[in-house]
Amino acid sequence: MLNSSVLVLNRSFLPVHVTSLRRAFTLVYVGGARAVDSRYQTFDFEEWTSGGAPTDAEAVGSTAGPVPVPRVILLTHFDGVPKRRVRFSRSNVFARDRFTCQYCGEQRPRSDLNLDHVVPRTMGGRTTWENVVCCCLSCNRRKGGRTPEQAGFRLGRKPARPRWSPVLSVAPAKVRYREWRPFLFSSDASAVSQGVAV
Repeated sequence: MLNSSVLVLNRSFLPVHVTSLRRAFTLVYVGGARAVDSRYQTFDFEEWTSGGAPTDAEAVGSTAGPVPVPRVILLTHFDGVPKRRVRFSRSNVFARDRFTCQYCGEQRPRSDLNLDHVVPRTMGGRTTWENVVCCCLSCNRRKGGRTPEQAGFRLGRKPARPRWSPVLSVAPAKVRYREWRPFLFSSDASAVSQGVAV
């Protein structure tokens, strides 16, 4: 349980990290963060453990009794959003394109998706953010080694390097806890980073 995930927000309530419950407890206890409930109210450690936590919150045992688990914490001193270059990867392309085929426009499960080079590699196309899109297996087979124009396809939108802000985003299928939803979807979320420590 102490290694389970907690969403970390900056002072503007933007998600910036996912950390462990152990680290979250430490941050709240020393005053580096405050626990957050679904109504955007914040609590220090004493307030959270003495009635501030939702009555249905999970709890961990301690010598003083059960301690409610905060699934979202707010940093007390961090205003910024970390500037990171988004790494090119299969998962990040799927996330950028919202698990939606860029040719037929259908959202599919990950197992029904592939990556497609808009300009095929055989024609000099490179593996870059600007030339690779999420594509369903059916459209990928029909397009083959042709450009979208040659195959009679139209791109849903021109591929580009994402400029996600904040850098932590979460796909709907990857939301770990219901308490995270109000904070993730208000920031145009689309991919998840797990195990990033604060």
